[in-house]
Amino acid sequence: MTRRWVIGILLGAIAALPSQTLYAQDLAPRAYVITPVHSNAVLITESFFTGDLNFDGAVPITDATATANVPILTLYHSLRVFNRSANLSASLPYGVANFQGNVLNVETNVYRSGLLDSVYRFSINLIGGPAMDVSQFRKWRQKTILGASLRVVAPTGQYDSTKLINWGSNRWAFKPELGLSRRKGHWIIDAYGAGWFYTANPKFFSQNQYNPGISRQTQAPIATFEGHLSYDFRPQLWASFDGNFWSGGATSLNGVENPVTEQKSSRIGTTVSVPVSKHQSLKFSYSNGAYVKYGGSFQNVSVGWQYSWFGRPN
Repeated sequence: MTRRWVIGILLGAIAALPSQTLYAQDLAPRAYVITPVHSNAVLITESFFTGDLNFDGAVPITDATATANVPILTLYHSLRVFNRSANLSASLPYGVANFQGNVLNVETNVYRSGLLDSVYRFSINLIGGPAMDVSQFRKWRQKTILGASLRVVAPTGQYDSTKLINWGSNRWAFKPELGLSRRKGHWIIDAYGAGWFYTANPKFFSQNQYNPGISRQTQAPIATFEGHLSYDFRPQLWASFDGNFWSGGATSLNGVENPVTEQKSSRIGTTVSVPVSKHQSLKFSYSNGAYVKYGGSFQNVSVGWQYSWFGRPN
């Protein structure tokens, strides 16, 4: 194995970490809270990542760090499904990142900019969340809600199979989830359990000078658990304490698994939502790696602007 080959593999692993953090390990308080039927929203988020990269001795790389800026555009719409409250959302992220590290005592720097894979989510409330118009919603008070959702990550990001460093993943990802939300006075407790499942990347770092053939990469499922404790100070003004844990996701190349790539990590953070006007609000969040066995130990700061309306925009 040549030094150039080892460096390429390591840089490919580093480049994949911000998108994994964005998709698989995010913190989303109040994901199953009810909104009236025909609610709409546009959300623009700026998410900043910075921190160290931990490869758990799997590869000869030291002093690895990364910084990334990921702006995300999200569209949201609520609807009625079998007389239950449901919603759809679609997100399009764009990433700009710098990676640094010493690989086999060679100082290496990489810059990348491009579209990440798009994300789509369908959610429906199974218990405690009937579909309601605005007048019904004003009289309704949340108690216990049980919801289910399916998130789909489509391979629409920028991807070149001859290169290791790509923002796109060239595969589909699916996340079925169950979410429980319980309100007591001004307090809301959320708990989610989910799993990530991945299709294969049929052309991983293939048909180039290092690998003239075609390599197939697969990844084992990842189990995720997430919890939030939030408090309403007044309508639309709330704050939450957030945490999660995930395990699994070992990768295989042409059927040969690398067990060291199995992830087992958690993050903790906080989120604050502040109303600005009748239709606008700002959301601020911060999170950090509480425990990282393999992957990125990032600090993450996000700022989001949301414009919401019922029916047609005013």
